[in-house]
Amino acid sequence: MRLNDAAQVLLPAARPGSRLADLVPAWLAEADQAVRLAGPRSTPSRIPASGAIGTRRFEAHASTRDDGMVAWWLVDDTDRQLTREALHMERERTAFLAKASSALLSSLNLARCMDITAQLAAENLADAALAIAPARDRWLPVVSCVRGGTPTAGKEAISPDDVPGLGEALRGFPPVPSRWIDPSLAPPWMIPEGFGPIKAMVITPLPGHGVPAGALVLLRKEGSAAFTEEEEVFARLFAARSGAAMSAARLYAEQTAITDVLMRELLPPALHHVAGVHYAGGYRPSADHERIGGDFYDVHPATQQGDPTLVTLGDVCGKGLEAAVLTGKIRSTLHALLPLADDHQRMLTLLNAALLDSHHTRFATLVLASVVRDGHRVQVRLTSAGHPKPLIIRTDGTVEEADTRGTLVGVLPEVRARTTTVTLAPGESCVLYTDGITEAKGGPLGDTLFGEQRLVRALSGCAGMPAEGIVEHVQMLVSQWLGNRRHDDMAVVTISAPRTHHLNAVDGRTRGRYTS
Repeated sequence: MRLNDAAQVLLPAARPGSRLADLVPAWLAEADQAVRLAGPRSTPSRIPASGAIGTRRFEAHASTRDDGMVAWWLVDDTDRQLTREALHMERERTAFLAKASSALLSSLNLARCMDITAQLAAENLADAALAIAPARDRWLPVVSCVRGGTPTAGKEAISPDDVPGLGEALRGFPPVPSRWIDPSLAPPWMIPEGFGPIKAMVITPLPGHGVPAGALVLLRKEGSAAFTEEEEVFARLFAARSGAAMSAARLYAEQTAITDVLMRELLPPALHHVAGVHYAGGYRPSADHERIGGDFYDVHPATQQGDPTLVTLGDVCGKGLEAAVLTGKIRSTLHALLPLADDHQRMLTLLNAALLDSHHTRFATLVLASVVRDGHRVQVRLTSAGHPKPLIIRTDGTVEEADTRGTLVGVLPEVRARTTTVTLAPGESCVLYTDGITEAKGGPLGDTLFGEQRLVRALSGCAGMPAEGIVEHVQMLVSQWLGNRRHDDMAVVTISAPRTHHLNAVDGRTRGRYTS
C-alpha cells in the first residue's frame, strides 16, 4: 500500500507496504475488493463508496491503474452529510407540524384537541405525553397517552405548583429547561401505568389566545436518550399549534354556551294548559339551519286567579338573526307591559312608541288575545295590529274570521286597532297564525300560495281536535305543500276550550260537577 501525506494523517497507523484491508474500515476494504475482482479493464462504479473514518464521513472514489493497482482518493463529506440529514429532519418536522395543524384544526371540541395533542406528542416527540388544561373547580383536566396507545382522559385534584415547572407552564411563563427538572420528582399521577422509571421530562406551556391554554408534558423512559435543546425548541413549536387549537376550541365552547342561553330566551316557549284552557304552538324558521327568526308567540299566565291570560303572536319584517333581535325586544317590551294587559290599545300604543324610538327600521304585525275561562266556555278578546285575522273553529266544522283589524306597529305615529270578543264552547278553538303559513309557495307547480281558503278548509276538518293536534295538522299540510322549497318564518298558536265531562254524584240526585 502507498499513501500520501493526507492519507498518513487520516490513517496514522498505515505504513507503505501494509495491506489495505488491515488498516481501513470494512466499508472501504469491501469496496476495494469489489474493484479488484472486477479487473483492470472494468469501469469503476459511478456511485462512490461512503462511510465513516473516525468521527468524519468520506466518499471514496476508485481509479484502476494500468498495472492493476487501485488508487483511492477520499473526499470529506461530513458537512454535506450533516446538512443533508438536517434538511431531511427539517422536512420531516415540517410535515409533522402540518399534519398536526390539520388534525388539531379539524375539531373545535376541547376534549378532542387534548386527545390529539397527547397522542401526536407521544408518537413523535416522546415515549409518553400529557396534555393538561387549566384547573376547573379545583380539578386539573389531564389527557395522557403512551406511544402506540390511545389517549386516556381524567382529572386530578392537585396543585400545579407541586410539580416543578407545571405551575409556571399553566400560567404561560417560558418553559424550564429539561436539564433543570429532576424526573424523579414527577408525581405518580403523571406516570402512565407500567411506564417504569423516567429518564427525562419536558414541561412546556400551550400558548392560547390571550390566556394560556394549558401545558404539555413529555416523558422519556429509562434507556432512552435525554431531550436535546433542539428537540425542546421543536416541542415548543408543536405546543404553539396545539395551544392555539385548544384555545379556539375553548372559545368556541364558551360562545356556544352563550348562544344557547340567548337562544333559549328568543325561542318560542313550550305551551301547556293554563287556568283550564288548552294552548299549543308551533314554529318553523325560514331556514332549516336556523333556530330563530322573525315570528314569535308567548303565553303569559295571569298573576291572579280569574284574571285573563295574555297570548301574543307576531311577525317582524324580515327573517334571520336581525329579525330575531327585534323579536326579542318586542317580547321583552310586551312582558314589561303585562300590568296593562286588559287594555290592548294602550299596550299597542306604548309598544309602537318604543319601536319608533329605537334604531331599528323594521316593523311588525301583532295579535293580542286575552283568554279567561268562564264556566264551560272560554272568552277570548282579540286585537289585531296589521296581522292576519284569527280563525275560530266551531264544533260543527264551521271556520269563522274574528272581526278585528288594525295598523302595523313601528311605522305610524299612532296605532289604531279594533278589539272583538269571541266565545269558545267546549271543543272549539281559536287559531292564531303568521302569514308564513298562507304565503307558503308550493303545490304541483311550486308557485301556488297555500292561501287562506286552503287553510280554512284544513281547519274545518279539525273540529273537536285537541290544540296540539290542530297545530300538528296545519304544520304537516304546509310542509307537504312546500316540499323542499324556500319559505318564510311560520308560527301558529291554538287556544282551545276543553271538552267537559259531567260527573254524577254518588247518590245520583245532586248536580255533581264538570271536569276537563
